[in-house]
Amino acid sequence: MATFVVVHGAWGGGFAWRKLRAPIAARGHELLTPTLTGLGERTHLASPAVDLATHVQDVVGVIETEDLREVVLVGHSYGGMVVTGVAGRLPDRIGRLIYLDALVPRDGDSVLTLLPADVAKDIHSRVVDGWRLPPNPLPADTPAEDVAWLVPRRAAQPFATFTQSLHLGPAQPPPRAYIYCRRSGPVDVFRPFAERARREPGWSYREIDASHSPHITAPAALTELLLELAGP
Repeated sequence: MATFVVVHGAWGGGFAWRKLRAPIAARGHELLTPTLTGLGERTHLASPAVDLATHVQDVVGVIETEDLREVVLVGHSYGGMVVTGVAGRLPDRIGRLIYLDALVPRDGDSVLTLLPADVAKDIHSRVVDGWRLPPNPLPADTPAEDVAWLVPRRAAQPFATFTQSLHLGPAQPPPRAYIYCRRSGPVDVFRPFAERARREPGWSYREIDASHSPHITAPAALTELLLELAGP
């Protein structure tokens, strides 16, 4: 049995992964989808003090409190920052890292340093009250019923999660995999990370015929990919 811990993307929450819960469980595996501080059902904890380190600690706390081992740790989009930090903190508990159309930082990177300069400038211009970043639009192919479900539940991202740098220890990362979503938006932010995964040793690489949120638009195909990459 595999134990998946999913770290959602910016503006989201664990709720957004509900379409995968039953299929993963039906195959005999466990799927945990914690919500990061200040988002989803935890918006009451949002503040300017919430940063990347807060979100890393959120997930470290889940893994340690649940006493999880050989975790298949999945990071979607911004969640790639978080899972990288978690793996650096808990190298003995992570069996595999899976980046789903996600940022893949190196030591000293922040979200903003990994984004194209024009995208980072646009993000800066959208910050409200000095610390709240309103959500990006959902992918254009998101079904109307999913838009109606998601939009009221998405929340502003505490901006310090995008500006704080990630500092990694000396531990080597566990086996890593990258899933690239081929139906990219007008600015393909994640292609450089996909190309890096294809080029560097130590990675498994897959693609999915979906836009940026396949847990919403292609849950069956994503389930199969995650189970494949988790191994026997």
